[in-house]
Amino acid sequence: MAKQVHYNSAEHIAAETAADPYLRPAFAASDRARRFLWNACRAILYRPSPRAMFAWRAFLLRCFGATMGPNCHFYPSSRVWAPWNLECADGVCAGEGAEIYNPAPMRLGSHAILSQEAYLCGATHDTDDPRFPLLAYAMEVGAYAWVCARASVAPGVSVGEGAVLGMGSVATRDMEPWGIYAGVPAVKVKERKRPASAG
Repeated sequence: MAKQVHYNSAEHIAAETAADPYLRPAFAASDRARRFLWNACRAILYRPSPRAMFAWRAFLLRCFGATMGPNCHFYPSSRVWAPWNLECADGVCAGEGAEIYNPAPMRLGSHAILSQEAYLCGATHDTDDPRFPLLAYAMEVGAYAWVCARASVAPGVSVGEGAVLGMGSVATRDMEPWGIYAGVPAVKVKERKRPASAG
């Protein structure tokens, strides 16, 4: 499936904001203010919370607009760029240092796992446009998918149901359901057995 841009900063930020396009903000002032408040909340209430207080951190994410299913386990040093663009089904896990950069909507399916320092990157820049605008993509990580430690998913890439991205790998293309991928860029190396619990 071809990637579709969800947000292009050149279409939303007026040229008058700065003569140098590289100095223009990528988002409106209201969005930047909302992120400031969220980052303050994260620093004061989310990050210092005890490791086992998963329900508390899910509550904080919900307060800022995230949709969080039951039993989501987001660890204290996990990072969510924009909670209002996050939708999690039940049992989603974001390990220590996992980062969700989601300027556009991002959905994680039931029992999806982001291991330590995994990175979901939801935006890039248009290198062919002299204004160098930010381009953000809606993304999805399927149910029972696993993004292993220090693995990265590039902007606009979909992680299929049950797919696995091996440790330190970089997914630059959509990952098929129940495939196991490894390498930079990641390639499919084998099929994963579908567990009975996945229906």
